[in-house]
Amino acid sequence: MDVKIEQGWKTCLADEFEKPYFGQLTDFVKNEYGKVTVYPPGAMIFNAFNLCPFDEVKVVLLGQDPYHEPGQAHGLCFSVREGTRFPPSLVNIFKEIRSDLGRPEPKSGDLTGWARQGVLLLNATLTVRAHAAGSHQNRGWEIFTDAVINRLATQRKHVVYILWGSYAQRKGAMIDTTANLVLQSPHPSPLSASRGFFGNRHFSRANEYLKKTGQTPIDW
Repeated sequence: MDVKIEQGWKTCLADEFEKPYFGQLTDFVKNEYGKVTVYPPGAMIFNAFNLCPFDEVKVVLLGQDPYHEPGQAHGLCFSVREGTRFPPSLVNIFKEIRSDLGRPEPKSGDLTGWARQGVLLLNATLTVRAHAAGSHQNRGWEIFTDAVINRLATQRKHVVYILWGSYAQRKGAMIDTTANLVLQSPHPSPLSASRGFFGNRHFSRANEYLKKTGQTPIDW
């Protein structure tokens, strides 16, 4: 199957694109886009991969579902398009950056700049129906994104994995913690941020590890 995705990812995931589940997933997603409103726009489904080539991944940040309201999702977890109001979890992410690094809150919630520096902003599910959280779960996306993490875990080392919340932590269970840095805490959602997300210092800790392993730190 000819999937429009960055060449490095295309090469390392080539066998995945030929598996029966991926064909079924593709048929389901095409059908959904044809009859209802789905986010992100079709051309942005693989935005996280296209902005962050396989060989350039330094940090993996795992989310669960794309945002499901207008003007938000553009293929990067936790990120919203320019001019869109910050969702509560993103507000808390920026609060932690301010506390950890002393940075003021940015004017935009678009995290494309992170992706271009080597942060793979990966949702477990890459599409969603408008106004219907979780509507494309258990259709095959999770199998695909597990394969993405597996390829990184087996073919790359000295990657920082940032796993917020129990869902991300279960999904990242395969990662070799001796060859990579795995950072875990509660999710930045208002429901859990005060239980250990605030004060986790994941942004400075990620940069310390990147510098220690000879990599350029991220300008968060």
